[in-house]
Amino acid sequence: MSIVVTGSTGHLGRLVVEQLLEKVPAEQITAVVRDEQKAAGFAARGVKLAVADYNTPETFDDVFAAGDKVLLISGNEFDKGRPAQHQVVIDAAKAAGVALLAYTSAPGSLTAALADDHRATEKALLASGLPYTLLRNGWYFENYTENLAPVLEHQAVVQAAGDGRISAASRADYAAAAVAVLTGEGHENQTYELGGDEAFGFAEYAAELSRQTGKEIAYTPVSVETFSDILTGAGLPGPLAAILAGVDAAIEKGELEISSGDLSRLIGRPTTPLAEAVTAALGS
Repeated sequence: MSIVVTGSTGHLGRLVVEQLLEKVPAEQITAVVRDEQKAAGFAARGVKLAVADYNTPETFDDVFAAGDKVLLISGNEFDKGRPAQHQVVIDAAKAAGVALLAYTSAPGSLTAALADDHRATEKALLASGLPYTLLRNGWYFENYTENLAPVLEHQAVVQAAGDGRISAASRADYAAAAVAVLTGEGHENQTYELGGDEAFGFAEYAAELSRQTGKEIAYTPVSVETFSDILTGAGLPGPLAAILAGVDAAIEKGELEISSGDLSRLIGRPTTPLAEAVTAALGS
């Protein structure tokens, strides 16, 4: 029996494998990768590697075995039909008879276009009859803190979210939730709505950045259309810019404010607070 993690060299996947190594022997972990070289560090620590690609279904034929617990990390190729990519993994997992397939989805409250692929994948997973866990991950702090350079340069947080609030958490928090499911018991056919303990708005985010940098950083709310134009001007493809701007519209409607407490319960500790996330980003 293995714990199998797809997308193991991505931002979230790496954290999941790292945290799994703290809980189970390396030989019980299989990292699914497209490029073995990017996972050389894991292989050196005894993690098994499986080379497979969502876009080449036959590469998944021998990845899973009966009794495996699998984490399907959602793909990031928005232009290649993610539900079909995910279906490849679901079909291979069903054929192998895995014990559990956990999927990193989006909050059930999210109606923005970003959620469409996740809803389609959830539907396919439930239709498969596999034991499942839906990890409906909320927004990551890193979606903002990894792009601080223009914020600090212009001393402005520019978003299209109005006074909406977000229950964000760190990638490491969401990774810990996945690890808890993969190494624990009783998570079959469960849906977890995951988000940070303390919701915040962008005015609070700007104030925290101001406090920690000593600069006067203000929140400048703009329209969804203007924000989309800003993102395309920064080099993002138009369709992706529209998706991200749509998320801001959803934030303004409260769709990323999550009060379930599922994340802190799963990981057995409070989620990372905003101030800590900002400190980590500024120090990196």
